[in-house]
Amino acid sequence: MDGNTCLLRYFVAVAEEGSLTGAAERLFVSQPALTKQIRRLEDDLGVRLFVRSRSGMAPTEAGREFASRVPALLDSWDEAVRATGGAAQVLRLGFLDAGAVGAIPEVIAEFRQAQPKWRVELRQFDWSDPSVGLARGEVDAAVVRLPFPGQERLVVGELFVEERGVLLPARHPLANNKTVEFWELWDESFVAAGAETGAWRDHWLAAEERDGHPVRVGAVTSRPDEWLGAVAGGCVALAPASVARFHSHPDVVFRPVRGVSPSRVGLARPRERMHEAALDELLEAIVRRLIRS
Repeated sequence: MDGNTCLLRYFVAVAEEGSLTGAAERLFVSQPALTKQIRRLEDDLGVRLFVRSRSGMAPTEAGREFASRVPALLDSWDEAVRATGGAAQVLRLGFLDAGAVGAIPEVIAEFRQAQPKWRVELRQFDWSDPSVGLARGEVDAAVVRLPFPGQERLVVGELFVEERGVLLPARHPLANNKTVEFWELWDESFVAAGAETGAWRDHWLAAEERDGHPVRVGAVTSRPDEWLGAVAGGCVALAPASVARFHSHPDVVFRPVRGVSPSRVGLARPRERMHEAALDELLEAIVRRLIRS
């Protein structure tokens, strides 16, 4: 996120959600970190913006005045950045993993030839932010894995479906099976994303596909190296089939799983970024290429 607008975007989220908890979930940041940033903004301004209580965060008179002006200020900032030229001619495309990206680098290369004044930046995010930077305004669009919390605030189109399998320790009794039944994994300790990721975490634990059998979480991680390390250490993890092509570990194997739903890959953008010619052209090219492939 742009350092000049970071605190303002945090403020807007708290004002709109009415609570630190809701805003932290929306922004995919921890509540203590968000609290610290709001206090920093209040210190910078020299005024209290919120009254904190058990029921939430109520804006003070100064906070209400500030809230009435900040959205327009952010819109003006974004418009000024886009109109500046040079560094402003940048489209930022977020992604989580190489398996979801597919042929996008080729699309970007073709776009650059057709639109030489524009530069496209691919930005990779870890699993602590399943909105892939969109929730915090860090990218213009993103290749996402569905579902994730907050996607109803975005314009999301599905690109393709990818089967999920399981990462197992190489010494695991099921590691020699060609295919694993999901029920055989119900008593295993799973690698999970942080609790703040909500529906994203539940999906990758297949929490609703266990016939009520409880989930056992053995490790919480947000990065591929940590993820593989936790599996090598004795946990298991559901993963998209493409993980076998892009991530490896000598003590980890990937096996297909029966009885679990697939992963859906989509392309998402903010509703306020609709009908911008360069972004439209890039995203339409991505859709054509990935849906066709």
